[in-house]
Amino acid sequence: MTTEMSQAGEGTDHADALADALAGVQRLVRRRLRRELDVSPMRGAQIELLRLVAARPGIGVSAAARELHLANNSVSTLVNQLSGAGYLRRETDPDDRRSAVLLPTPEATERLAAWASRRGALMREQLARLTVEDRAALAAAVPALNRLARNLHDEYGEGERA
Repeated sequence: MTTEMSQAGEGTDHADALADALAGVQRLVRRRLRRELDVSPMRGAQIELLRLVAARPGIGVSAAARELHLANNSVSTLVNQLSGAGYLRRETDPDDRRSAVLLPTPEATERLAAWASRRGALMREQLARLTVEDRAALAAAVPALNRLARNLHDEYGEGERA
């Protein structure tokens, strides 16, 4: 096997290991928080939409769909679910009466704040259990992980949908 082929294989193994580790951490954090916060579970897409609307109150369904890389009808379904659960309000856009804007309810804001607070505490607790070297390695990796996320976001074509 050539060095080039060996490096390609290592890169694939590294890429798979990184993707698996990130997914595993995210999944385990969600499970712990669901159990500890004693709230009805939400699907990942529901949480993503709720967080987006909380960060950008007044965003429209189409803009939310583009931002989340989902089809408009998928976001409309999520909006209906979250509205029914009391987490989102849909109001007529004052600038375009044919469109709607999305707003978080106080319950949504409260739930997101509780989630973020507990998530921060959980991560601090778990990081404290690691060695100084592991904490330093993770801290050093954060900028690269942010660039990776930005690249994934930027390269995801507007016409593509998950």
